[in-house]
Amino acid sequence: MAFTQIACNITNIVTDSPCQKDYLQFSFYGLLFLVGFLVNAAALYAFIVQRKSWTDTHVYMFNVSIADTALILFLPFRVYDALFCLEKNGFCTFLISTHFINMYASIMTTAAISVHRYLAIKFPMQTRSWRKKKKIAFAVCLVIWGLLVIINIIYHDQNHPEKLWTCYERCKNLPLNPTLIGMMVFVGYFIPLLIVVFCSSQIIYVLSKVKDKSKQRKSTIGIVTANMIVFIVCYTPIHISFLVNYYYPVPTDWQHTSLPAHTYLLVSEWIASTNCCFDSISYFFLLKRFYS
Repeated sequence: MAFTQIACNITNIVTDSPCQKDYLQFSFYGLLFLVGFLVNAAALYAFIVQRKSWTDTHVYMFNVSIADTALILFLPFRVYDALFCLEKNGFCTFLISTHFINMYASIMTTAAISVHRYLAIKFPMQTRSWRKKKKIAFAVCLVIWGLLVIINIIYHDQNHPEKLWTCYERCKNLPLNPTLIGMMVFVGYFIPLLIVVFCSSQIIYVLSKVKDKSKQRKSTIGIVTANMIVFIVCYTPIHISFLVNYYYPVPTDWQHTSLPAHTYLLVSEWIASTNCCFDSISYFFLLKRFYS
């Protein structure tokens, strides 16, 4: 690892070229910021206005909203970097870490929401009698943030400036730590995926068996189904790309070569980021139904 790190630094010094403008990333992330800022601001406003009537469900949804909003608020730096290239320094490390902490906070809280919905529908009488549900929800959210911050501290050296080719991209000849990749793919995605798919499928099955085909039940089935599909579509590509890029053979002239695996990583990262907009749309329908 020491040798490859030095190799990356040398090539950076020798082959540094004028800033390469990326109009596609500028357009994609610029549009995502505009849409995401509006929908997430609206979602946060709705949560804050109705804070006195919060339930444990609202605590989980507010946590997702916080994660999505934080991700959105740092996107202008990525938009700027696409055209003017930020200097590679500790701030770039902070931006990368913040992006992925918020992404995984959203993933894990979504899994917690799925479990919460499953228990409420599968065992309605028992869950209604539970006390301190809001406090438990707050505790779960705090554990999620704490766990992600601790992992980031342990692996903070993975995105140090000397390992970066641009502010948002690592040197292609320096793969991530395999242990970190395993945690991101299996703990950060695969386990939450199983939870979301299982709980959502069970909820849809239970509600479909109910004879009362009310509009509210149909709406709940639709929202749960949409959330599951969005979760799979948004987060599956990027975690496949982590594995692909780890095993993809990198040529010695990677600085001047367009690698399909790397292009796939950039596209899948944008797709994952769009989830913050879909979450807010889901909040709108859930809050509308709750307060109606």
